[in-house]
Amino acid sequence: MTNIYKSFGENEVLKDVFLNIRGGEVLALIGENGAGKSTLMNILGGVLPMDSGKIMIDGKESVFQDPKHSMEAGIAFIHQELNLINDLPIYENMFIGREPKTKHGTLDLERMLKETQEVFIRMNIKLNPKAMVRDLDASYKQIVEIARAMMMNASVIIMDEPTTSLTETEIERVFHMMKTLKEHNVGIIFISHKLNEVMKICDRYMVLRDGVLVGEGKIEDVSTDELARLMVGHAVRTEALQRHIEKREEVLRVENLSKDNDFRDVSFTAYKGEILGVTGLLGDGRSELFLSIFGADRYESGQVYLEGKPVKIRSTVDAMKMGIGYLPRNRKENGILKDMNIYENASIVTWPKFAKRGIIDRRTQVSEFEKQVRRLRIKMGRRTDSINSLSGGNQQKVVLSKWLTANPRILVLDNPTQGVDVGAKEDIYDIIMDLIDDDIAVIVLSSEAQEIIRVCDRALVMYHGNIQGEVRGEEMNEHNIMKLATGGSLS
Repeated sequence: MTNIYKSFGENEVLKDVFLNIRGGEVLALIGENGAGKSTLMNILGGVLPMDSGKIMIDGKESVFQDPKHSMEAGIAFIHQELNLINDLPIYENMFIGREPKTKHGTLDLERMLKETQEVFIRMNIKLNPKAMVRDLDASYKQIVEIARAMMMNASVIIMDEPTTSLTETEIERVFHMMKTLKEHNVGIIFISHKLNEVMKICDRYMVLRDGVLVGEGKIEDVSTDELARLMVGHAVRTEALQRHIEKREEVLRVENLSKDNDFRDVSFTAYKGEILGVTGLLGDGRSELFLSIFGADRYESGQVYLEGKPVKIRSTVDAMKMGIGYLPRNRKENGILKDMNIYENASIVTWPKFAKRGIIDRRTQVSEFEKQVRRLRIKMGRRTDSINSLSGGNQQKVVLSKWLTANPRILVLDNPTQGVDVGAKEDIYDIIMDLIDDDIAVIVLSSEAQEIIRVCDRALVMYHGNIQGEVRGEEMNEHNIMKLATGGSLS
């Protein structure tokens, strides 16, 4: 791709960008949210037209009118939200949009099954083609998408944030599949905010910032700090922000909370002006625990106390009235309402707050929204634009803004920086630090030990639904967190 330009109205999104990839290599395409990565890949995938520039495939100029043209030229785009149908078996998913028919006009299921088995054997994929997609974990869904691309003889596969919701074991499975693709001379464009993964799996890197290519080279010649600096345009802070708190006032106490196999006999206390981390490995029960505390689910036994008084939280409405906010783990499914605009998404929690006799005071509501836009540095066009027009990091800030407007006493942030670039991460960390100045108790749930160490004053480590231990100060390091998260003890 050479001299690629793309504008949306007066907003120049890509400015004279070029990109090249060879067969059998993994190219990291990195940059902050809104840097132009998705637009560039949507042009290559035939989703968007470019204003000017050239695309050359195997030395021949190509023009893509739509995604079908791009696929026919050997470009496969595996999006972050996988395009699989859960209620169909794998082999039918492999042929969506290009289903073969028998001479009688019915689906040729036998041929679909046979060709799926052939590509699985060629790619050394140990899956039953007849298995239902809904029964697969996230990594195997990724692998089905990859196999589908190989069935269509893709020479270039674009992988957009493929590991965002995967466990370490699942990530290794996908990386193994990527190495197999390299052996088949397939070029892979790997889009990720996880720079440690970029260093591990990629051969080269290209960095976009504000629609301009600002750096490229071999991965072996660069460090994660240098990549982060290229992405944001300045050095990224890495120092731990944790503080030693002397005077503490209890705001939330949980005693002996239990639910099915999700969590058992959990007790802890959170204090005003403190950032409490809760971490462990995926499946440790932390999300289920706090969803129960927030009233989105029910716990079976135990007691929740707010400022020393026993409470019964029967619904999320109860939780909100008591001053508890919850930023959910899955932004796409539980955080945003895709059919609403930016302003509506940012204000939906506080409609009752700004209502008088059932009528919402729009002027006050808009004023509060604009204040949060400035505070959180949300990059957006008009407030009436679709929430889908924003980058992942800015969508996350909008979800966060609706809870800040509600002025909670306790704010639970479940994986607050998932799918967010290094620059937006720093913005969110700054916001968290501002919250504790307002005497809010902030609880950060995260699988990333580095994130917990960076922002939390102390951390609880969970293992199989139990609190395995607590770390603070010098004890709060990756080694100790992993030891507790795998069932070990520090004593």
